[in-house]
Amino acid sequence: MGADFTFDRHGIVFIVSGPSGAGKSTLVEALTTRFPELDLSVSYTTRAPRGAEADGREYRFVDAVEFVRRRDAGEMAEWAEVHGALYGTPRAPLDDAIAEGRDLLLDIDVQGARRLKRVYRDSAVAVMVFPPSWEELERRLRDRRTDDEAAIARRLARAREEADHLPEYDYFVRNADREEAAARVIAIVLAERARVSRIVVEPAP
Repeated sequence: MGADFTFDRHGIVFIVSGPSGAGKSTLVEALTTRFPELDLSVSYTTRAPRGAEADGREYRFVDAVEFVRRRDAGEMAEWAEVHGALYGTPRAPLDDAIAEGRDLLLDIDVQGARRLKRVYRDSAVAVMVFPPSWEELERRLRDRRTDDEAAIARRLARAREEADHLPEYDYFVRNADREEAAARVIAIVLAERARVSRIVVEPAP
């Protein structure tokens, strides 16, 4: 009888990007519900909390001085300025997860996704989420009733810029139906976890 083998794999950094109003938060929730072991990376930001956001859950809220200190100390895997606020992904949790065979989920913009794809290469999988149409995106932004006309115009303009970066991503999810879109992102995670290139086969002791 042949020797037994153990099958381990490297961790994966799953990146979800898309414009405000695309429904990213809903899909992230669907993923963490389906995969409780999928850790959600918590970014640093200098913007103020919104609504029921809590420090350490949605973001780690810091002032600009603290953010720049961490960035300049090399603690950020990526960082960007968006709508006048700084956002950054801490490096240590990503490095540890990949080495330990754990997966992380990040909700970041196209600038951060590009940087992480460059730094982590085959360990990073990027998914772009978009609503079915520009008209639907504008409707969703207006229905939120959180932005004035100028802010909505800025978000729509930024969404068109983000769409230009679609070729840099591995997957595209059209979020017209919430359940269908959730099923697609779940299928992406399952498929990426099963890639042979991620598997490390070692003889059992």
